[in-house]
Amino acid sequence: MNSPTGKTPQTLSVKDISLDQAHAVLMAAMKKAEDLKIAQNIAVVDAGGNLKAFARMDGAWLGSIDIAIKKARTARYFDMPTGDIGKLSQPGESLYMIEVSNGGLITFPGGVPIKTSDGTIIGAIGSSGSIVKNDLAVSKAGADAVG
Repeated sequence: MNSPTGKTPQTLSVKDISLDQAHAVLMAAMKKAEDLKIAQNIAVVDAGGNLKAFARMDGAWLGSIDIAIKKARTARYFDMPTGDIGKLSQPGESLYMIEVSNGGLITFPGGVPIKTSDGTIIGAIGSSGSIVKNDLAVSKAGADAVG
């Protein structure tokens, strides 16, 4: 059967983050948070943007739980760091008001795609509970645990 484009349909090959990888991401992120002496909420989502793993460090703000999850989902939905989306969502820019789509997105730093060594995105991480500079550092440390 041909597709609407007239080409022979092909099966897609999709990669996803495993539970072991998600736990490694969490561990690396928590280690970075401990090094920075901060308490974080850290969310890891899979290739479909679904929550795969989560940690709320002792003392982390309750209000940051939702923010961490939304940062991770935002990074996965658009396959770029949330801080980059934030630059594109300022008034007059191409993604202005995107943060009100998809049930609410986060467009400030702290969400990062998770990639394999060949560059395939298999999920994303979001961290929240400190200043965005620290949130981003924690998420980058977690994302770097996969390779």
